[in-house]
Amino acid sequence: MTQAYQLGTFVKTASPHIIEVLGTTKLDFVCIDAEHAPFDRATLDLMVLATRATHLKAFIRIAEVNPAVILSALDIGAAGILVPHVDSADDARNVVAMARYKGGARGYSSSPRFAGYGSLGMKEALRIGDEAQVICQIESDAAVKDAEAIAAVPGVGGLFVGRADLALSMGLDNPREPRVLEATRHVLAVARKAGIRAGMFVAGNAERDEFAALGADWFIVSSDQTLLRQGAQAIAHAA
Repeated sequence: MTQAYQLGTFVKTASPHIIEVLGTTKLDFVCIDAEHAPFDRATLDLMVLATRATHLKAFIRIAEVNPAVILSALDIGAAGILVPHVDSADDARNVVAMARYKGGARGYSSSPRFAGYGSLGMKEALRIGDEAQVICQIESDAAVKDAEAIAAVPGVGGLFVGRADLALSMGLDNPREPRVLEATRHVLAVARKAGIRAGMFVAGNAERDEFAALGADWFIVSSDQTLLRQGAQAIAHAA
């Protein structure tokens, strides 16, 4: 049976060797977490460069919604960006405009990696550039209420449920609270109905299977740091 979803993991360690190691697995992509981990522009460039040596696609969770930040992430060759705290359709339109040439405001240069370092013609580079995916994180009450409008914005490639921040926005401290799970189901259903990616972070395979049954099809499972710690702890327990 063909896998109905795509799997990746967060990368929070600033080393391209992590990407190289993950490239030996059957993961579909990595999401380099520039929001919560210490990545500068030069290190992000090396991380994305490493994905080019593997089968992995690179997504970057950007630190802020800023034209220069988005331009840099896409120029260095990321397949897409994961955008935190998209709370409204206006927020989504703003982000998409920063990420798009056609109908948008992304500045053009033929020299970056995404354009083959000048080896592609402008027409082809523009086409490739506008294929970059914009995945919007839904992580507030306001975003859940506006999820259908966000999903309908042209250029939005997916909705991604951020359950931890969503719980915090509801005054809760558990991402598995019934209200959070109800909101999660709603957002997944909205994304599926709109024909875009229905994404979320999960801790492991059990949650992946749980939410795949509810329509999620783009998973970030755990992180490089957690996977390393769990592997080491398993050895320590065995000893």
